[in-house]
Amino acid sequence: MNPDLRQMRAFLAVAQLGSFTRAASFLNLSQPALTVQIRNLEEALGVRLFDRNTRSVSLTRMGRELVPALERILRDIDAVVAEARDVAAQRHGIVRLAVLPSFASGVLPEIIAQFRETNPKISFVIHDVIASGVIAQVREEQVDLGLTGGRIVDRDFEVLHTTQDHMHVVYPVGHSFGDMVRVDVEALTRHPLILMHPATSVRAVVDAAFLAAGRLPIVAAEATYMSTAVGMVRAGLGAAILPGSAMEVRAEQTLRSRPVDDRRFTREISMIKKAERTLPPASESFARNLIQALQTA
Repeated sequence: MNPDLRQMRAFLAVAQLGSFTRAASFLNLSQPALTVQIRNLEEALGVRLFDRNTRSVSLTRMGRELVPALERILRDIDAVVAEARDVAAQRHGIVRLAVLPSFASGVLPEIIAQFRETNPKISFVIHDVIASGVIAQVREEQVDLGLTGGRIVDRDFEVLHTTQDHMHVVYPVGHSFGDMVRVDVEALTRHPLILMHPATSVRAVVDAAFLAAGRLPIVAAEATYMSTAVGMVRAGLGAAILPGSAMEVRAEQTLRSRPVDDRRFTREISMIKKAERTLPPASESFARNLIQALQTA
């Protein structure tokens, strides 16, 4: 039989108060119940912990050596329990996210800031990666939540929410796109374009849209990062097709953007977690906030 926490607390109460009567009162136990706890602990350890008679109780040498060790163990356990209760009550915690770069630099910072106004002791670890990276990190449980592009059918994941992100064409001030009534596939194919890397969810949507229209784009350059694509547009290499969620679309004063007038230039955004895994309380709470924010965006 192994010692349990009640036996350890009973032992320390008697050792610190020097009396079975006072220790029983402190622990809200009857004296016979306390005596049983101490006897069971002594039997579990195979040593006598107290010398006692009708007038006094004192620690044996083994009992004296055990006191600091058990005090340390119980302090550590109490600290772990307190921390777990704080996490459960969302007073502390870490939310780990893998998110598409367009959302990581776009809508996500404001959502996190609003969440931390009421949860100031919850911190965040953000991995801004392309869609395949989001999938890999959620699958390997490096993060609690993922925000990725494309429809998710893999049973390894539970989809918590889906929304849509429409593509925009980003171009310099004075470009002919600014004078057009509508920017559709036909208009896009007449101009050199900056496209995202083929491994990105944005490129998958763009390629599928051109293929469905039976047209081929004029690809002037490819970029992995949206900031790089914007720099290429600024340098006059072409117009870029970027998601409307991207902060880069709105941040450049010398550039303009407008939606592509074709519903095929829309990617599905999925908020996911690992299937059959319980989210930590902080992550579960933030997931609810994120869903609400995406619904009203």
